[in-house]
Amino acid sequence: MLRLVRLMVLMLLVGFLIFPENGLARGGSGHVVLDGDTGRVLNGVNSDARLPIASLTKIWTALVAIENSDLQEEVVISPNAAMAEGSSIYLQAGETVTVETLLYGLMLRSGNDAATALAEHVGGSVEGFVRLMNERAMIAGLTNTVFMNPSGLHHDQHLSSARDTAEMLRVALQNKSFEKIASTVLYRANTVNGMLWENKHRLLREGSGVASEINDEAEQPVSSLKSATGTAFAGKTGFTKVAGRTLATAFQKDGQTCIVVTLNESDDWNVHLGLANSVWQNYNIETVVKKGKYNVNDKLAIRLEQPIRLQLKKEEKEAVRQVLQVSRKRKEAVLSIFIGEERIYATPVIVESADR
Repeated sequence: MLRLVRLMVLMLLVGFLIFPENGLARGGSGHVVLDGDTGRVLNGVNSDARLPIASLTKIWTALVAIENSDLQEEVVISPNAAMAEGSSIYLQAGETVTVETLLYGLMLRSGNDAATALAEHVGGSVEGFVRLMNERAMIAGLTNTVFMNPSGLHHDQHLSSARDTAEMLRVALQNKSFEKIASTVLYRANTVNGMLWENKHRLLREGSGVASEINDEAEQPVSSLKSATGTAFAGKTGFTKVAGRTLATAFQKDGQTCIVVTLNESDDWNVHLGLANSVWQNYNIETVVKKGKYNVNDKLAIRLEQPIRLQLKKEEKEAVRQVLQVSRKRKEAVLSIFIGEERIYATPVIVESADR
């Protein structure tokens, strides 16, 4: 009997080691708030736990597609793409659609058919595109992320974390084409169906105030779109039965930006607003170092072309310290900003001869 018990325990341990993601993928939740400029974590609970992110995956799908194609390239929709499982923009096999239009369908309506069509066009196959997604994730330092498909359909190994997902959105928003698409509220598609697409992200729609200004029956060119102008200016929704509700939102107010991601949060709209409001109430933009030239010693100086401005709490402002690291040959240097032992920001600086 004792031997049987030991064998059962061993089998359980082996099962856990082989499939460590499964326990995390079901029923877990997490959230994070990032400084939209620096990527610093301002708030978070369970933010590094590996969880399913559902259609927030499409943030990365969009960025990888943009970086590896021209938006005006034409894509012939395959039967495989037209029949993709899940949410759809109702593409028809054989029709020709631009990469740009597919990206709007991907981000506004979360079309899995659009995701598949983009993957096949850009990566040569869905599998080839997924390799591109994972390679780009590695470059971006997304250490808790593995993609298995371009849409976010459930797969036990298709996991990320709230922190990684927020960083995905932060990195993607540095691309102007992505920012334009991800902040669009309404878009007239030039697909065979010719539908008017409304962004599923409620906070973007409410912040923009443009839904009532557009006539659904009016003839509008593909370029006729409305962008969010409110506090929530970009984002993506997601849902699967396993992942629950997932949401990513970029907020901006008076020069401050923050990115909020919640995974498996049923009250996500209110939670996002509350977390963003907490940033506005507790953090201010502070100039930590002004731009200009600074002598380090009699021979060496550094120059900042832009000031270092960070979101800080009042008590953090008093605790800020600067650390300069200079290469042995004194040709390269990095200026880091610390609060206590935590490095919250780092930037390369120009090395020059000191003024005498």
